[in-house]
Amino acid sequence: MRILISGGSGFIGRNLRIRLRELGHAHVDLIKHDMAAAEVRRLGATADFVFHLAGVNRPADIADFARGNVDVTRLLCEQLRASGRPVPIVYSSSTQALLDNPYGVSKKEAEDVLLHYGADSGAPLFLYRLPNVFGKWARPNYNSVIATFCDQVTRGQPVSVHDPGAPLRLVYIDDVVESFIRSLGRGGPGGYEEVQPVYRSSVGEVASLLQGFARSRSSLTTAEVGTGFLRALYATYVSYLRPESFAYSSSVYEDARGEFVEMLKTPDCGQFSYFTARSGVTRGEHYHHSKTEKFLVIRGLAKFVFRNVDTGEGHATIVRGGEGRIVETVPGWAHNITNVGDEELIVMLWANEIFDRSRPDTVAMKVAQ
Repeated sequence: MRILISGGSGFIGRNLRIRLRELGHAHVDLIKHDMAAAEVRRLGATADFVFHLAGVNRPADIADFARGNVDVTRLLCEQLRASGRPVPIVYSSSTQALLDNPYGVSKKEAEDVLLHYGADSGAPLFLYRLPNVFGKWARPNYNSVIATFCDQVTRGQPVSVHDPGAPLRLVYIDDVVESFIRSLGRGGPGGYEEVQPVYRSSVGEVASLLQGFARSRSSLTTAEVGTGFLRALYATYVSYLRPESFAYSSSVYEDARGEFVEMLKTPDCGQFSYFTARSGVTRGEHYHHSKTEKFLVIRGLAKFVFRNVDTGEGHATIVRGGEGRIVETVPGWAHNITNVGDEELIVMLWANEIFDRSRPDTVAMKVAQ
């Protein structure tokens, strides 16, 4: 299949091109904004599918709305008609096509041009009236307010929020691209399509969330960024970091036993850290009433010893780094860990709650009786 993309260097186009490449589509051609009509005709003559993403939404001259949205679409349809084949088209329109403003009017007129092409040629059309699209590679101060905010926050600049309550309807770039690509294998006449899910937020909420992401590097406390809107927004935020900001530091607490470093804290799923222990050093010597922990030995040889604080029952196990064995502490059992090897011991640690100095749930007790 030969795929033709207009606007392939833009925000949506870049993401679409990468995904098509991942899926093994080797024949992808681009219509460039300064391309001659003859070249467009040549590409259209061999195209099997077209993604029409080119458009203008912030021109210096209001007349450019018509030139960049309507005229370009008309030229594309004329060249495809000349091929004599019903070439399917996916078109990235806008929800503003329903509004009476210069941009919306131009997008609606472009839709009408495409609908006439579809009616004349029998080509399937997939028209997407997209709300605000956000994700990696959107241009600040052009594509979306989220791109602008991400740029400001990652640069340490103040965020300009004029109307915090202004509502936002949002779709994520990965969902847009996947919806577009599903059209490649579809038959039928097509029609108006929707990207799902649609997220609803506000300008003020988005700004606050992005600023919270920035603070998480110092607090080490992350939001619930594993699913849904927060997953998409966090991925977008991180994509605006400059290479010199890819790495950041956490405090290293060191004493005669070794080092302790906290990596990540969560509001409801505890925290991650690691510690080291020099040969012969014992750490722990305490028990918990409710807190639990999981230990993963990365390097070295560790002996874990447990004792029931009520019955005195004991248990011990030795774990070597690289074995992938996870040792879990149990409420009501005092425990310690000793480096019984010759090299430095390195252990990853997860606790099911963030350490609270006012209520540490950590009671000192020697395991050996």
